[in-house]
Amino acid sequence: MTVKSLNLKDAREKAQKLHDDMAVIFGQAKAGDGQYDYNKVDFFGPEVKGSIPVAEKVMQMTSELNEVMVHVETLEAADNAAKAHADRSKARRGFALPGGGTKDDGRPRLIKSLGELVAEDKLYLDWAAKGAKGQIDLSYDDVWATDVLAMAAGGGDTIGSKALMTTAAGYAPESIRLPGFVEHVTRPIELIDIIPTSRTGGNAVTYMEETTRAHAAAEIAEGGAYPEAEFVFATKSSPVRKIGDSLPVTDEQMEDVPFMGSYINGRITFGCRQRLDRQSLIGDGLDSNLRGLKNTPGIQVQVRGGDPVPDVFYRMMTKIRMNGQAVPTHHIMHPLDWEGIRLLRTADGIYVFGHPSEAGPDRLWGLPVAQNSADVRGTGYTGSFQQPWISLVERRGVDVQIGYVNDQFKKGQRTVRGDLRTALVVFRPPAFCQGTGLAG
Repeated sequence: MTVKSLNLKDAREKAQKLHDDMAVIFGQAKAGDGQYDYNKVDFFGPEVKGSIPVAEKVMQMTSELNEVMVHVETLEAADNAAKAHADRSKARRGFALPGGGTKDDGRPRLIKSLGELVAEDKLYLDWAAKGAKGQIDLSYDDVWATDVLAMAAGGGDTIGSKALMTTAAGYAPESIRLPGFVEHVTRPIELIDIIPTSRTGGNAVTYMEETTRAHAAAEIAEGGAYPEAEFVFATKSSPVRKIGDSLPVTDEQMEDVPFMGSYINGRITFGCRQRLDRQSLIGDGLDSNLRGLKNTPGIQVQVRGGDPVPDVFYRMMTKIRMNGQAVPTHHIMHPLDWEGIRLLRTADGIYVFGHPSEAGPDRLWGLPVAQNSADVRGTGYTGSFQQPWISLVERRGVDVQIGYVNDQFKKGQRTVRGDLRTALVVFRPPAFCQGTGLAG
């Protein structure tokens, strides 16, 4: 039976079974140091043993659980819509309102007392004018009996003769909310996607940096002495820092809105990665901050002076090749600085980077441009964003947890928190260059 053919009850039971089975598997795999050793797992029996086969089964179960949860959320949303429809249907009336509708000739009914109807009836007026002799029969088939009784009881006008109802002075219309939501303005992640990543198991990344490299190779005469090279190393270390975020949520919000759990997880995860993106560029390295590229000792600097802005970036590329002995791969600049470059025109008004009807490439001197607003306008960077020269070293990716803080248990609240631990290591600072004075 496929997932899409399951009803809501069966889908919930299947999701719970998958969740429980994965808890058993992770419990068997967890080692004493907090890592996971899938060679220890015997949950699947003798036919599935070993780290890779077990890991593949775990990925299959994870994918299946995600598919089932999406199915559950879809069915729950449909059930909620059906309940809302039923609630709205209860308020509908199955009978006509007094005074409603029109006469046979299309004119609206007039709600009057019985005395007013008789006194204004033409047949009655003619009969009275002739001396009120004999008998007269008057019939009012188009008048609701409830209207006549209401007027006779002195209750005043009925619905048909009330003041005009409007949304401001009457029954307001029901507002149906459109699906989804409009996201709040926030800075996108722009830098960490171009920085290579790796993993570490410690609380710091320690490595050896070659601080002196002097080759002495030369031609040697027969019987002559060999020249002597000099290589010097120094120990360097970059601490692992933690970046986190949290959000208090009521039990009802987590349980009654199907997508809220995944929404909060996604937002917490994004917030942590967005902060990491900012720290990777401008973190000062003090206290719990990462040391970003801007504040890394040893990166090169190129002052604009009187050069056009594109020339500054080419000069930075040259410095990286000459002094950093690396191949530049990317430019990083503020969107307003890139705007100035993109709008450059020749003396006769021709756009250098393409006609406005075309999107144009986000490239400068052949390298892609990553627009990043974390640093101030007027400061840009060029670098060799390759594994040998820079890396985001993860101790742990974003971990999202839910628990109680202070008196939240009695208030029916929980706190969702997420954090990551990582270090930014610039192995070769001269492979990066900062350009200044780009604004204006």
